Amino acid sequence: MTTKTTSTELANWLVEQSPDATIYSDKQGLVRVWNAAAEKMFGFSAEQALGQSLDIIIPESLRKAHWRGFDMAIAAGVTKHSGKPMATKALRADGSEFYTEMGFALIFNDQGEVEGTVAQARDITERFEKGRADRQRLRELEKQVAEKN
Repeated sequence: MTTKTTSTELANWLVEQSPDATIYSDKQGLVRVWNAAAEKMFGFSAEQALGQSLDIIIPESLRKAHWRGFDMAIAAGVTKHSGKPMATKALRADGSEFYTEMGFALIFNDQGEVEGTVAQARDITERFEKGRADRQRLRELEKQVAEKN
């Protein structure tokens, strides 16, 4: 960091240039930060995503559970998964669903109050599909062995 670089500038660069999709939402679940990796992964430009509900990336079937957990985390000041990444489905701008691994955290202000949430995500569809194919092949092999015995 050069002497002319501020910590705010550095923080902005870190978020914008992160290889993982980084999304910050306020306490109402409205997108306030949407980096380049989020644009690439979800298919929404920052201009399209900023100010929108997180519903734009949450499949309809998962929204009720998402908002229940979101509201509980905001109220309690703690997340269910304690920042550990979890696999889930997400929604692209074209309406297609894909598998993603997301880590969530609450963001607190200087007074210790929750200001919003941050999520960092990566597309794991390829890894998920390979695992599914491997499990299917294993079942087929087990069936063949059982038939021979």
